[in-house]
Amino acid sequence: MRQPVEYPLTTIVPPVWPTGADLRPPRPQTPDSLVGNTPLLALRRLPAALPPTVHLLAKAEWFNPSGSVKDRPALNIIRTAEAQGLLHPGMTLLDSTSGNMGIAYAMLGAARGYKVQLALPANASPERKAILQTYGADLIYTDPLEGSDGAMMQAREIAAACHPHIFYANQYNNPANWQAHYFTTANEIWQQTGGQITHFVAGLGTSGTFVGTTHRLKQLNPSVQAVAMQPDSPFNGLEGLKHIPTAIKPGIYDEQLADEQVTVQTEEAYQMARQLAREEGLFVGISAAAAVVAALRLAQTLEHGVVVTILPDNGFKYVSERFWHNA
Repeated sequence: MRQPVEYPLTTIVPPVWPTGADLRPPRPQTPDSLVGNTPLLALRRLPAALPPTVHLLAKAEWFNPSGSVKDRPALNIIRTAEAQGLLHPGMTLLDSTSGNMGIAYAMLGAARGYKVQLALPANASPERKAILQTYGADLIYTDPLEGSDGAMMQAREIAAACHPHIFYANQYNNPANWQAHYFTTANEIWQQTGGQITHFVAGLGTSGTFVGTTHRLKQLNPSVQAVAMQPDSPFNGLEGLKHIPTAIKPGIYDEQLADEQVTVQTEEAYQMARQLAREEGLFVGISAAAAVVAALRLAQTLEHGVVVTILPDNGFKYVSERFWHNA
């Protein structure tokens, strides 16, 4: 029988504990310091039939502190308004939302001392409503048939009263929205791919993610191809996304940026959400699944390339949706 090896105690180096002036408390972090620098994930099983020279990557935006990509524009909108003297503690931040942006506002507002008032379609998922209420947001429910446009019109009506203690964030028309992605999301993707990205795919809601990221990526490499994705019809189940031809067009949307426009059906996104959970171990939201549908469809046409898309959030805000249980 082989005898165990005995190591003399003299080989063990005792730890050196800091004392006196060397003992300093760790630098505290705040919620806004955790925004950005999200992982870039490689999808491996879904694109198994692709050539080895084609890579499909996705930005996991649920790693942001409130759980979605919207932390980026919400934080930049707030910081910009503070710098311009438009927002200060004691004021109320007002905007419309389909859910994620409102959650980002509510989280950051609670952390920075602002009240948050949100116009929200009444058919938003129960999970989103519960999260917003937990953060203390004041919710104004709007007609679900009017979608995000109806919520926007309600917020505009409130803002038109010009209450001195209300700051209207106006995410659909605020350049600080797309600039957040210009300065953070795009540069992270460029660094994480080593500048090898060839195609960028993102959904259109406020359009901030697509506009800001595309604008910067094309500055870094004009040959990067940008694909804008949206629902195939005005009546759809892709929460957070807009059917641009029939919706109020966001003021920050630049129609000239996209090299290609594609549409995704709601059922395609539902099926992909189930696939991502069961084949990739990624529990993502519906708009994230729609983005993967578009990105995979594009990747299947390529012989080589690095395709990057955005996964705006995970699936925890949608667990009440019945499609998860379908075959």
